[in-house]
Amino acid sequence: MTFRCKRRHWPALLLACLLLGAMSASARGAAELPAGDSLAMEWLERLGPALNMTSYRGVFIYARGDQVHSMRIAHRYKNGRVEERLVMQDGGNGEIVRKGMDVVCVLPDRGRVRLDEVIPSGPFAEAFSSQLVPVGRWYRPTLAGQDRVAGYDVAIVSLEARDSHRYSHRLWLEKETGLLVKSQVRGPGEEVLEHFQFTDLEITGDISDDELEIRSQGREIKRKLDHGEPRASAVARMNGWTLDWQPEGFVPAAAPRSGKGKAVAFSDGLAAFSVFVEPMGRLKMPSGASRVGATTIFLREVSVNERPFLIAVVGEIPPATARKVADSVRIDERLALEWVGS
Repeated sequence: MTFRCKRRHWPALLLACLLLGAMSASARGAAELPAGDSLAMEWLERLGPALNMTSYRGVFIYARGDQVHSMRIAHRYKNGRVEERLVMQDGGNGEIVRKGMDVVCVLPDRGRVRLDEVIPSGPFAEAFSSQLVPVGRWYRPTLAGQDRVAGYDVAIVSLEARDSHRYSHRLWLEKETGLLVKSQVRGPGEEVLEHFQFTDLEITGDISDDELEIRSQGREIKRKLDHGEPRASAVARMNGWTLDWQPEGFVPAAAPRSGKGKAVAFSDGLAAFSVFVEPMGRLKMPSGASRVGATTIFLREVSVNERPFLIAVVGEIPPATARKVADSVRIDERLALEWVGS
């Protein structure tokens, strides 16, 4: 299952991608935001194109809970193609390199992950983000002031959650390009749950080919990004189980693989969570919720025809919401028989 891939040895590599994926998704529906802060809406409209079409290099930190990690990034937009290299700066030697639709992940020595087992995310998320709904229906956008980050002047956009089933966000966007240079995920009472920020940044068109080449030694996993219809694929993966409830605004957005099981990712345009349904293995998993930063993992064991199954909800939603989602999963008896017989 995907959530088992989040090992302590290399969280920065995956979490950085998840963060950037959420931020790139946030601009998809900006033009359809309801009446509100028009300046904030204008900034959101710039955010999506800036993430792909701005060339830059730098180092950023990503903090979730008491965990803080650092990544180095080189990002280039050239001849209509996105190229990027992400390199862990602590906790291992992993890196991810993307050139157009081709992605290579070099794994840290102490961890293993399959690219097709994670929620489509980060700079690799065109298919994921293309189906998202307007974020302004679920968040209240306002312009919250100005600041400086990594030597650049920025505008601050606040996205306040309109209900209790999602977290609020704050974005710092570089004024000339609209590039996201800092962000926060905020819980009730303005508690900062997760924090992303460039500590060193150079926005430049002078990114050489050499900066985008793989340099780490290790096991390589290659993947070609899919331009298919992820939402249709995600709905198809729900064949055999149903979700009786999900927070308003969250729609099927992708279908990450999950071993023998079924997995579907949902997004509201800014946040995302995945639901995993699969047979229980020999190893018993503790039921209940755990949270690191803004990421909740909720596990629930159910029995279908006296056969145990594990339901897991993983994503950037409050624990109470994850519990309600998990409790609403219904497994078809026919699917249970197919899994046991396979």
